[in-house]
Amino acid sequence: MRGRREFRTAVRATAALLCAGVLFGCTTAGPDAAAPVPTRTAKPTPSPTPTSLWDVSPASVAAVGDSVTRAFDACAVLADCPEVSWATGTDTAVNSLALRLLGPEKVATRSWNLARTGARMAELPEQMAGAAAEKPELVTVMMGANDACRPTPELMTPVADFRFSFETALARLRAGAPKAQVFVSSVPDLKHLWSTGRVSPAGLRVWKLGICGSMLADAEDLGPAAERRRTRVRERVVAYNEVLREVCAEDERCRYDGGAVFGFRFDGGQLSPWDWFHPSRDGQARLAELAYRRITQE
Repeated sequence: MRGRREFRTAVRATAALLCAGVLFGCTTAGPDAAAPVPTRTAKPTPSPTPTSLWDVSPASVAAVGDSVTRAFDACAVLADCPEVSWATGTDTAVNSLALRLLGPEKVATRSWNLARTGARMAELPEQMAGAAAEKPELVTVMMGANDACRPTPELMTPVADFRFSFETALARLRAGAPKAQVFVSSVPDLKHLWSTGRVSPAGLRVWKLGICGSMLADAEDLGPAAERRRTRVRERVVAYNEVLREVCAEDERCRYDGGAVFGFRFDGGQLSPWDWFHPSRDGQARLAELAYRRITQE
């Protein structure tokens, strides 16, 4: 009996030493003890994939904005030409956003162009209220060029005022059409438009009449003062686009174009032959392509 007890004691001691070198699953209950049952670690339940609120095929479109959305100078001098508008036009050569989304049979009854030539961001809340009254599934916004296109850089809309007006506009839309999607185009690069149009003698003559003086005045002057003025205007446009991006990002039903319009390099054929500044028919078609690509992106 004594020998057996000594044997069991030795076994327990050995087991205790072995247990000191492992993290779990070991006992010193003796050689006759049952082996520990391994435990299974439960697999974590995967988080559900969030469902996007964005509909890539909205059934109605309202457009707000300025002269670009009214297709000013695209068909005739000093005149709106909404039938070739990038947003809601009916011209099949342009193939507007509304044509692509709705088809030709529904454009007349399911799209509305509420933009106004010459409008600045301060007018957007009123336009948005008008859009909300139509209960559209999608609202397109292209606004801000006229806030930078002032007679002088000193008259450009302050960035804080620009932000306030844009935030107010979205709030007005949400009050009347809470589920409407919003597509926001960036403000075009006005300095690029200057660099493209300044090679045209016709464009230079028109610009001398006073169009977008902050950028286009003294268009042939390449001196340091003129360059600083143009750079100042461009920087303001960049700041406006950052506001559009930031404010849109706070609304779960809003999409910014990611700077696509600002980055688009309009060439001479895509600018109006009457003012070398507004988009031509071909330019309007390019804007429609950019918008459609972003809106239908999953």
